[in-house]
Amino acid sequence: MSTLTFQGAVGEVTGSRYLIEVESEERTYRILLECGLHQGGKEADAANATPFGALARQLDAVVISHGHLDHAGLLPKLVREGYDGPIHCTRGTRDLLDIMLEDAAFIMAKDVEWENKWRKRNDRPLVEPLYELQDVERTLGLCKSHGFGQPVPLPGGVSLTFHDAGHILGSGIVELSVPSGGKTKRLVFSGDLGNASSVLMKEPVKLYDADLVLMESTYGDRDHRPLTETLEEFAQVLEEAHASGGNVLIPAFAVGRTQEILYHLSVLYHEGRLRQQMVFLDSPMAIRVTELYHRARKSLDADDLKVLNIAASGDTSRYLPILRMTRTVEESMAINRIHGGAIIIAGAGMCTGGRIVHHFRYNLEKPNTRLVIVGFQAAGTLGRQLVDGAERVRVLGQELTVKAKVHTIGGFSAHAGQSQLIGWAGAFRERPRFYLVHGEPETQQVLKSALAESGIEAEIPAFGDRIEL
Repeated sequence: MSTLTFQGAVGEVTGSRYLIEVESEERTYRILLECGLHQGGKEADAANATPFGALARQLDAVVISHGHLDHAGLLPKLVREGYDGPIHCTRGTRDLLDIMLEDAAFIMAKDVEWENKWRKRNDRPLVEPLYELQDVERTLGLCKSHGFGQPVPLPGGVSLTFHDAGHILGSGIVELSVPSGGKTKRLVFSGDLGNASSVLMKEPVKLYDADLVLMESTYGDRDHRPLTETLEEFAQVLEEAHASGGNVLIPAFAVGRTQEILYHLSVLYHEGRLRQQMVFLDSPMAIRVTELYHRARKSLDADDLKVLNIAASGDTSRYLPILRMTRTVEESMAINRIHGGAIIIAGAGMCTGGRIVHHFRYNLEKPNTRLVIVGFQAAGTLGRQLVDGAERVRVLGQELTVKAKVHTIGGFSAHAGQSQLIGWAGAFRERPRFYLVHGEPETQQVLKSALAESGIEAEIPAFGDRIEL
């Protein structure tokens, strides 16, 4: 029999990892589905630092659903520890990994350098990064990219097919046909399912046949607000910020969310509803990703792009003329001299680092600042503290009093909401087994109950659980 072991993203949103073992007469074939980074707090750091051990050299193949770090961020560590086989992904994911993993290695190097300065002063043992740029280069060299709907043979008689998940560029639903006990079992992993209301991405593909389904549950306890209401709230916050004379800070995930926010700002600009005179995209990685989206626009939703093309008379440089892309540290620092009238979009999306925390130092203690949270904030992150109403936060070693007005606008989510998840799950025939992954425990319980009301029984696995396919 073939088995699946849950090695990550169980009882938490990040750290995606599942091991598939296929028994044959000759030997056991091992395929790793996802290789994600854990995000949020010291426990996450400890989980990331845990060695892969013998697994790194035992694996026959790796499959990645999409390029977000919580799904692919530990790939270079796996390679560093001995893996040298193929890494299967979509073309869009391969292009994103080039940007995402390089940036992760760069940030890691800086963090380790900072940490080791402290350790040297205190006569403590030095630490090493999880991986370095040369590990990223080797990882990218192992990537094999495939189109949607294209069957790909894997070791052990397994067949892989990606389907459009509609989440970010290149995001895929993973379908694996796996030999098990003399039969072929179909395993479907949702990856991160997109929000059908979101712009730029196409709707997630619905599949109908499976024996076992791993389904994400990030927003399984609620539906997102309708996009029209979300956009009105967003426009109102921008209007209030303009009236108060303050800046707008938007911590944005470099992939997907940033491009969506820029799209909506462009629409507001052409409607004459954007009063701010400056929009800064202050994230080298987000800039590179935005340029990638531009090059790959044929794979984006044509109807959404048509709106901007009409408004800008087909000139892509006129989508948002007041946008300034600040690549260098000096350009970023210069923004801090602007005390009002600017929209500053900067990473990291969960405020765990990056340039957004520097902008916090100059803006968070001002009552006329508007902080707009547009994405999921994992437990243990600075972003989550701010969403939960923290009155004081520690930023770059400094205690700051939060006087800025914090707005959480959840309707921009690139994840499917509860009804969309249930609708996607309900398309399967013959009642496959469902396992909920990528969700916080309380959220998963709510989704499990909601699925049951629709006649779908789902289980919530624990770390290390092993099931037969």
